[in-house]
Amino acid sequence: MSLLLQSPPSSALSSSSRQDGRLRFLARSAAPRFALSFQRSFPQIRASANFSSSLDKGLSTEFDAVSDLSEIVPDTVIFDDFERFPPTAATVSSSLLLGICSLPDTIFRSAVETALADSVCYGLESPDARMSCFFNKALVKVGSDLVKLVPGRVSTEVDARLAYDTHGIIRKVHDLLTLYNEIDVPPERLLFKIPSTWQGIEASRLLESEGIQTHLTFVYSFCQAAAAAQAGASVIQIFVGRVRDWARNHSGDPEIEAALKRGEDPGLALVTKAYNYIHKHGYKSKLMAAAVRNKQDLFSLLGVDYIIAPLKLVKWDQLNFASSMGPAAVELLAAGLEGYATQAKRVEELFGKIWPPPNV
Repeated sequence: MSLLLQSPPSSALSSSSRQDGRLRFLARSAAPRFALSFQRSFPQIRASANFSSSLDKGLSTEFDAVSDLSEIVPDTVIFDDFERFPPTAATVSSSLLLGICSLPDTIFRSAVETALADSVCYGLESPDARMSCFFNKALVKVGSDLVKLVPGRVSTEVDARLAYDTHGIIRKVHDLLTLYNEIDVPPERLLFKIPSTWQGIEASRLLESEGIQTHLTFVYSFCQAAAAAQAGASVIQIFVGRVRDWARNHSGDPEIEAALKRGEDPGLALVTKAYNYIHKHGYKSKLMAAAVRNKQDLFSLLGVDYIIAPLKLVKWDQLNFASSMGPAAVELLAAGLEGYATQAKRVEELFGKIWPPPNV
């Protein structure tokens, strides 16, 4: 089966934007995005005349136009309007499960209820093992529904509480994959979303060597993106807006300071650098931009493989990786892990309140 998650054609970008396999942003003047006393220009992936002409050919919405240049993945929301705004890929996560449980009429509610009625989980003696079973079943049931609704791949979140446990991550992915196999979901339709700690990147490397596709998330620095590409991660997710947010209120991160001195938005600059690195060295990884704050961000990122919307080759080892992660990446990674872990705990607490479901 051919997958939709692929690089957009080079013709979708400005004729001056690609040279020798590199992505070059065309800068333009813009109002400052940071509380600084000077004007700055920002890097931007600009659409060529082909983009405007595509609108003239009858694309009915901006969503259609954007989708023509980058694969659009819906943010983690209850996304029931698939017919009007059909996404090409999706993610199932703890935050999605929380949303499903808060909206009784969502199309995914029955998937969660079925998971909570599972007899195998019900028969487990350990409360922790039982809850983990329910959690895994719920992720997979919703994920299997999403596989039927989107033509591309569905990414399943791995528990953030395992972020620093390589073997724990691998065991969790194997457990989830076994559940998907039991309901005949093809492995080529799946990704497994893993935090970009060093241990997570090592887990990605080992899983990819088994032919299991991984999606590395919480990338806030170039060393994370480069190490993820070297590990062979299928998808690398950079949070553009979160890097910018950090830069507004902090200082001292060398990567961010360098971007600001060049007059660049640090989040977009990180995407640019990661994209060029991946393509220069021929890594298979696809790049995903997340935390897209506004329409200007969205259009600035057109041409990146996926968008979540509303130098010398260095071989990274654990010591270099740890020393190269600046304070922005360290702080944002910790905050992201804490948030995901909290959401996972909330799901378990919620399942504990509503389990067992009626008639079980």
